[in-house]
Amino acid sequence: MDLGLTGQPALVAAASKGMGRAVAEGLAREGARVAIFARTEADVRLAADEIRAATGAEVLALAGDVTRAADVERIVGEAAGRFGGLRVLVTNAGGPPLGLFDEMDDAQWQAAFELNLLSVIRLIRAAVPHLRAAGGGRIVNIQSTAVKQPIGGLVLSNTLRVGVVGLAKTLAAEFARDRITVNTVCPGRIYTERLHSLFVYRARAQGGTVEQARAAEEALIPLGRLGTPEEFAAMVVFLCSEPARYVTGATVQVDGGLVRGLL
Repeated sequence: MDLGLTGQPALVAAASKGMGRAVAEGLAREGARVAIFARTEADVRLAADEIRAATGAEVLALAGDVTRAADVERIVGEAAGRFGGLRVLVTNAGGPPLGLFDEMDDAQWQAAFELNLLSVIRLIRAAVPHLRAAGGGRIVNIQSTAVKQPIGGLVLSNTLRVGVVGLAKTLAAEFARDRITVNTVCPGRIYTERLHSLFVYRARAQGGTVEQARAAEEALIPLGRLGTPEEFAAMVVFLCSEPARYVTGATVQVDGGLVRGLL
């Protein structure tokens, strides 16, 4: 299937590692021109070099923090300036601290709001004028199956990420006239550094080992294993594509069957 991404300009947030990096590489393999950014300049430059080497695509490396409004404006402007516009935006951010409700103070709630909800709002607000100028485009928000089934020990994530789904549903209707689709993709247990840290947290809390925590999680997944970042990225790349032009307002899970709810 031709995904119609050749030459299309894309911006992927938090793309130096994990799922964001896998999405950036997936877009690059389809011929997109990809701008990636993350907080640590050395990490994002290394990721860009590796993606270029693997795909031969044009990859722009930018350093910036999604929680800083000025950084978001600068990065979107630089990406659109380099590529002559934008057609694809993939929002993404690291997860907030692990922990229970009683362990979280106002400062941690505020920081989680800025990281996992306000960053998405700012990225979309900055990118949408460029998508409109291009005659349409794709917005895909990377979130978590926590929006459908809360995850133990992740009260901040469980709470703030639901707001992104509400935002996406609203904007899907508002932006439809501009031929801009807005979708949310929810990874289940995809093996990244973040998931490993959750296993460490649970092992300490339950008095077991990291290996036991991982095995217990895998036992809950119908497919019997953790997913890979590349498997997750395939869904995001499709939703960024031309064949996905009639899909908007969707919240799609990539989880090996973990979430059993009907919706």
